[in-house]
Amino acid sequence: MENGQSYFTEAELHEVRSLARGLVRRLYGRMSGAEIRRLRGRLEACALSGGLNPTRFGLNPVVHSLRTATELCESLSPDASMATALLVAPIYSEGEMPEDDELIGAWGEDTAGLVRGLRKVNSIYAHAATVQSENFRKLLLTFAEDIRVIILMIVDRLVLMRAVNHHPDERAVKELAHEASYLYAPLAHRLGLYSIKSQLEDMALKYSNREIFSTIARQLNETKTKRDKYIEAFIDPIRRRLKAEGLNFEIKGRTKSISSIWNKMKKQHNSVEDIFDLFAIRVVLDVPPEREKSACWLVYSIVTDMYLPNPERLKDWISIPKSNGYESLHITVYGPDERWVEVQIRTKRMDEIAEKGLAAHWKYKGIKSESNLDTWMTNIRDILETAETGPMELIKNVKMDVYSREVFVFTPKGDLYKLPQGASLLDFAFNIHTKIGAQCVGGRVNGKNRKLNYKLNSGDTVEIFTSAQQEPNRDWLNIVVTSKARNKIRAMLKEAESKNADIGKELLQRRLKNRKIDFDEATMSRTLPRLGYKNSIEFFSALGKGDVDINNVIEAYTASADNGQNTPGGEGAERVSASEFTMQTPAGTDSAGDQTTGKDGAGADVLVIGEGIKGMSYKMARCCNPIYGDDVFGFVSAEGVIKIHRTDCPNAAHIRERYPYRLVPTRWSGKVGSQFAATLRVVGKDDLGIVTNISSIINKEKNVTLRTISIDSHDGLFQGILVVGVEDTGALNSLIKKIKTVKGVKDVQRSK
Repeated sequence: MENGQSYFTEAELHEVRSLARGLVRRLYGRMSGAEIRRLRGRLEACALSGGLNPTRFGLNPVVHSLRTATELCESLSPDASMATALLVAPIYSEGEMPEDDELIGAWGEDTAGLVRGLRKVNSIYAHAATVQSENFRKLLLTFAEDIRVIILMIVDRLVLMRAVNHHPDERAVKELAHEASYLYAPLAHRLGLYSIKSQLEDMALKYSNREIFSTIARQLNETKTKRDKYIEAFIDPIRRRLKAEGLNFEIKGRTKSISSIWNKMKKQHNSVEDIFDLFAIRVVLDVPPEREKSACWLVYSIVTDMYLPNPERLKDWISIPKSNGYESLHITVYGPDERWVEVQIRTKRMDEIAEKGLAAHWKYKGIKSESNLDTWMTNIRDILETAETGPMELIKNVKMDVYSREVFVFTPKGDLYKLPQGASLLDFAFNIHTKIGAQCVGGRVNGKNRKLNYKLNSGDTVEIFTSAQQEPNRDWLNIVVTSKARNKIRAMLKEAESKNADIGKELLQRRLKNRKIDFDEATMSRTLPRLGYKNSIEFFSALGKGDVDINNVIEAYTASADNGQNTPGGEGAERVSASEFTMQTPAGTDSAGDQTTGKDGAGADVLVIGEGIKGMSYKMARCCNPIYGDDVFGFVSAEGVIKIHRTDCPNAAHIRERYPYRLVPTRWSGKVGSQFAATLRVVGKDDLGIVTNISSIINKEKNVTLRTISIDSHDGLFQGILVVGVEDTGALNSLIKKIKTVKGVKDVQRSK
């Protein structure tokens, strides 16, 4: 490899040769000689050409891949595809090899799949995403597809962490340390790769807080020999006593990792010397299930007979196991040289559950996870630990489908979002912000322009296009799948409908006024079916948008008004015969025997209306619907009919100002005897039972009838327009008070 001198340093060349020879020995029998020669030839050709760029930490990619493959073979029992994928992946990532066809042809579908997985996982980092997020971990697991890809990434990070010690880019090294601590160490623990997990955590502490790491490491090194002797001296008498009792057991002592010691120091606010469980002794008993508890407590009594226990440090998870299934008896005793020592007592069954069952340590350390991932990863770990031959062969077909119902997409800035499978570009826009979703007109996905209904895939980078002129429409409900987007779209459509309804209602009222026609809610309620609408909001919204001809509406409204006038007891005021009213002269008497006054205080004639009064024709004005007991006045219309208005009628001020000569002083006779239509506006919570309760109250009232009811709902509230028949204002006021007592009713007002 003379020409390779330009690409490798002397030290690297020596290391490459050494690593390559070692790998050949380890892979012998797993790869054919032809495969090994082909792989070596491909790596040498790539290296000699200088075509591979250094890694982000300036490492030679060939050297790094050889180191990683070697570590993989030493730490695990990999299949040939895993080692090959590690060696081929750098070449593939640099574009030295065509995409799939040649890769599959050269190395097979299994290796090609692993290389694709490695490339996809590494592509995540190009987005500058925040590694310390739950979504990043989920995306990593989704992209890996094959569990072996995750194992390869864990080993890769272990080798990389070793290589960056004292690297000049301290910020990048600290980011790598955080990534290992948050992401890869927990995954290693979940898969049962405990040694790798401890190494990753120790190096993460070393790079993020070198001073603390060095201090603890120095103190441990200074006392290692002494500590080992202490552990052996502590264990020896216990071992003899347990043998004397005839117990089958295993007993061992270990020093905690540096990162674990540091976590204890922070939690307990102690120095290294004061950590209770700086080193721990574990006694694992081999006894039948029925003897487990008694055997554990027997060991407890033996240990506490020999060493003084600390009662405050007793943890009995045998009598009452932890919720995650963990069972063990922990005691802390005062050992020789006045040192505290933790002793863990458990059976083989308990030890197996503690080490493998229910992902206990993952949850115990407070790292968030989902139950489906817990179960899935625990099963994988069981395969790794218990398979007698070729565990990697057993898991090679295990697919990473744990998050198959979710997609993870990036913004151009690298922010990562989680959405359900099938989510569209419009869903993503609403997920970012409601306003962005409402104004979304499309977007760019991975550099290509896409429409609103484009279905997103994990790893997509999405940029949203907006327009201030864009408004949601009902078709959007067929595009989105997220409840957030669906609810926001519905709310916006309702709001737009309400605004259009206000416009439509104002338009109709203005046109009616121009034709000198009074607008009446009851008449409008009768008009809606003629026009094919079930509720007023829908109708007025269509009118406001221009979907309905205003002239057709006025024609239908006029017809409804005429029908109402010709119906005895109909809504609003009815036209009555001349025999039912009169202009009274002085000293007249009504049918109830009460004296009527034909002149008011100013000497003007007074129109007296009511039962038994005879004279000229009049009718009740629809704009205010007066009823017996209201203060009223008469107005002579252009048709010669006197319309009776309430003195607080919305049109009263206008009439008095423009037509004072047409006004007729009016009062009620002592008795009316018939019902009048009164319109009530009720506002309350949108509850199905509230309408029933209101109707029940009206039906129970004597001489009160419910003629029409119209209900509109919006944003959890309903607005009801009720037309009731009552004899006088006293009955109406009494009814209003009773309706206000209905639960959920916020306000009741008589409509003017």
